Parts: sequence; C-alpha cells; structure tokens
Amino acid sequence: MFKVRNLLSAASIGGLLVLSSAESRQSVINNFKANLSGLQSLINVYYSHPTPFLFPANAKSFANADLNDEHSVLDERQKRLHKRAIIMKHGYPTMDNVMQYEDHVLAYSNIHKAPLWVCEHLTHENVDKSSESISREHSKFRSDESVFPAFRSHNKDYLHSGYDRGHLAAAANHRQSQSAMDDTFFLSNICPQTGKGLNRSKWNELEKRARALARKHTSVHVLTGPLYLPTVINNEKYVKYKLIGDNNVAVPTHFYKAMVAPSRSGGYHLECYVMPNEEIRDDLPISSFLVPKFSIEKGAGYFIFEFIADSQYRTINGRPNSDYIS
Repeated sequence: MFKVRNLLSAASIGGLLVLSSAESRQSVINNFKANLSGLQSLINVYYSHPTPFLFPANAKSFANADLNDEHSVLDERQKRLHKRAIIMKHGYPTMDNVMQYEDHVLAYSNIHKAPLWVCEHLTHENVDKSSESISREHSKFRSDESVFPAFRSHNKDYLHSGYDRGHLAAAANHRQSQSAMDDTFFLSNICPQTGKGLNRSKWNELEKRARALARKHTSVHVLTGPLYLPTVINNEKYVKYKLIGDNNVAVPTHFYKAMVAPSRSGGYHLECYVMPNEEIRDDLPISSFLVPKFSIEKGAGYFIFEFIADSQYRTINGRPNSDYIS
C-alpha cells in the first residue's frame, strides 16, 4: 500500500476511474472514501499539534541543534524536518510530489515515471566516511511504493531496454548509513541513462566532481535532474523522447547537475553542467559541458537555487562573477 503522503493523489485518481462493473465502481468508491478518511486523520494530527510538529519551543535551539547528539532537543519528527530544511536551504524548484528520504529530497514526475529533480547536501565528513558494512552491494533497485501504483516504474521496464538505471542522487554520496544508500536505489531516484560513455564514464566523473567540491569547501548542495530538450527536424522544433517498458518510463534527452558551495570568504561558488543522454567521447573533459544557470532553468521550466541572488555568486563555472557583491 502506498504511503500516506500520496493519499490525495490516490483519492484524485480514484475519482477519475471509469469502470464497467458496478462491483468495481463500488470498490473504487470505498477506496476513495478510505483514502479521504486517512487524509483527514493526517490533517487532524497536524492541526492538533501545529507548533511541536513544525518547530520546537526554542527556535534557536532548533536551528543550531546537532542531529547526532543523543541529548538533542529535537524529536524524530523535528530531526526529519530539520534535515529537509538543510537539504532544501536554497529553495524548492517545484512543490508538487515532493518526497523526502533519509538523506535526499526529490520531486517525482507522474507523467515521466521518473524524478523531476533531486536535491542533496554533501559534506566532507559524509563523502569520506568509509565502512565495510556500508556498500552498494547490499542495495537493490526496487520500485518506490510511496508512488501511486499507476505512476510507478519497475525493474522490468529497464530490462533489455538498452539503458542503465542511472542514479540522480549518487549512491556513493550517501555512505553515512546503509539505509541512506539503499534509498538511492528506489526507482523514484532513477532515470534511463546511456551506459557506455555516460553513466559508467562522464556522469560518474561529474558525481566525483560533486564530492571533490564537498571536500574542498566542506559542503555542497547538488541539484540534479532530467531534461527533455527540443530538436529541429525539417526546420521545425519537436520535443521527442523514447519511452521504455510497459509503464512508459520516459528517456530524457539530457541531464543536468548544478552544484553550489559556500566560499570561506563569503558568497558562493556555482557550477552548472548539462550532458546529453548519449555516449560521450572519453577525451572530452567534463568542463566541456559547463553551461549558464539560466539555460538549465529555461530547459527544465523552473528556477534552481532560487534563494541565492546572482550577486552572491563569487564564481560561476570557475570564473569570477563581475556582479558579485561582498
């Protein structure tokens, strides 16, 4: 059964189904009522505990709390919200179908059966953490049951498709616990990605670049997503992309990764990349794929790192920003 965060979606879908038999229609109606009842229970819990659900009594303690301190003033719900606030510090690109996991946050596209964007906060402590007990060998790709069944992708969709199951939040970014690494193997974090020359090569280099920035600047926020960019055919523009599997999982034409790291002397360093979903030559450096931030926003249809003003970027794609204001 899908989780409570998708009850509203379930209720909406239930109301749209048109079935032939009276028994089937009644089943949908009963499920619809049950979902609404569950949603109402969630709303009642929220409004009966508004302050403790969102913030502890001491807001300053909340902001400065150590999540690893066993004597922390935060309870488990507050720790989860605190973690989400840290990951999404620089703003949400979109607000629909936002889903939180142990160490990353994403928005899911019901149409594409894949993530719309994924956000991570990497620190030098986490990316360098090493433990023999934490390994991707213990993780398995699996469908995300928090996604409504009609919108899920499945492993069989990728079988014989010619595409890898490409992580947007990289497994190697989340070594602090096995469960955090396991979360990256949900198919809600996966897109069909060309294997040779991309997922197993240049995209992997880009993921390593993100971890290198976390080491250099102590932390980095990473936003990653698929793009479905137009192509010109006979002087006309089309957006064309493949679908794989029985569930019609969309194959992106491109992928982006944007990384922002705080500068020790104030401001931020920004790097933005777009790579085509195709085999890339080994001799091309990843710097060949640096792009302006606006080109990602234009292609994706949403803003990235919206809470950071352009004048706060000390460097953009490795070059000094002439508009930077200290």
